[in-house]
Amino acid sequence: MKKIVLMGRSEAGKTTLTQALRGEAITYKKTQYINNYDVVIDTPGEYMEVKRLGAALALYSYEADVVGLLVASNEPYSMFPPNITCMVNRDVIGIVSKIGDEDGRCDLAEQWLKNSGCSHIFFVDSITGEGVDEILKYLKNN
Repeated sequence: MKKIVLMGRSEAGKTTLTQALRGEAITYKKTQYINNYDVVIDTPGEYMEVKRLGAALALYSYEADVVGLLVASNEPYSMFPPNITCMVNRDVIGIVSKIGDEDGRCDLAEQWLKNSGCSHIFFVDSITGEGVDEILKYLKNN
């Protein structure tokens, strides 16, 4: 199975998705540093939000086979610039999280990920498990 690094702003759902992908019980915990597990690398949102920490994301993208860009359906804007996927020589997938949020805009989050260059986009609700199996299948088969 391929290893994925998850990137996105704080509270986008990276740690919750990490727990779901690993089959763990879902509990809230703030990621303070990069957690490198067997099939997933969970990164703190601050690494995306603070320019001087962004280099760590670039370095960890080379520790994984797949880069997963996360955008929660309820985010007011995207942190990912247009065509950012060309910056790494790895598969880059888009993940829309929190798809069950009643204030969410999955269509808008999907468009932001497409603009960033993601060709494969997954929709997940880590709490219910919806969409998690599709990501695991992708990591197993691609």
